[in-house]
Amino acid sequence: MVERDLYRNRDFIPDFDAIMAETEARSRALADRARIKRDVSYGPTPRQSFDLVFPSDPVPGAPLHMFIHGGYWRAGSKEAHTLVAAPVIAAGGIAALVSYDLMPGTRLAEIVAQVRAAAWHLVGLTPDIGADPARFTASGHSAGAHLASLLAAEAPGDSGAPDLPPLRGMLLVSGIYDLSGIPSSFLKDEAKMRADEAEAWSPLTSRHRPGPLRVITRGEEETAPFQSQAAALNALLAREGQETELRSETGRNHLSIVFDLADPDLPLGKKLTALVESS
Repeated sequence: MVERDLYRNRDFIPDFDAIMAETEARSRALADRARIKRDVSYGPTPRQSFDLVFPSDPVPGAPLHMFIHGGYWRAGSKEAHTLVAAPVIAAGGIAALVSYDLMPGTRLAEIVAQVRAAAWHLVGLTPDIGADPARFTASGHSAGAHLASLLAAEAPGDSGAPDLPPLRGMLLVSGIYDLSGIPSSFLKDEAKMRADEAEAWSPLTSRHRPGPLRVITRGEEETAPFQSQAAALNALLAREGQETELRSETGRNHLSIVFDLADPDLPLGKKLTALVESS
């Protein structure tokens, strides 16, 4: 019997396409009723942009939250993840849904640099949108959680200490923190990640900046790499004396966990709301 690729989530989620379609439908529904400023540029290419979602009754000095979508660095969009803004605006915060250029046309080092540039652009934009730069938090799903973690870490691929944004906390959902298995996975022809890139940009071999609270979670039904890497990152942060929390979302897989993240009435959505409120 051929061993299944544990990174190929489609093989472990029978309703994969239906969940993806529902995620996009819920995003469109939120976009129809919320105030959104689309496609704010932070760099020279069209995908170097973010969407801003505002609360219904904004107040000066609002918290600002940045969400980074997944897609194994070679797919995904901010528009398909507008639903994640719901717990942020429920907390009176402004949500920024960030996109970035994709592999294999763009190398991983550049994607990391783009996401960091997006964070700094958001911090610089706070006076214009009524946000407080000292109340800045971030989250990400899957590859987006990997990228979010590097907003507060110095990776082996960094040439010296990177210029990192002033994050108060982050919520990392179903992330990949050891990239060593990606170049030989089913993604080898899609993302074309090289072994040297995996070594250079793995959070489990990075130095993590002290300060921001890290909440790390994954779905109970996710495959072994997502389980073990979440636990390993939490253990690494704990050894470094960082403030960290490890969670597991009951009955959720790699895709359905986004529904929990996006629902202010469910435990994970409440965790996101609390993170934004406490910043």
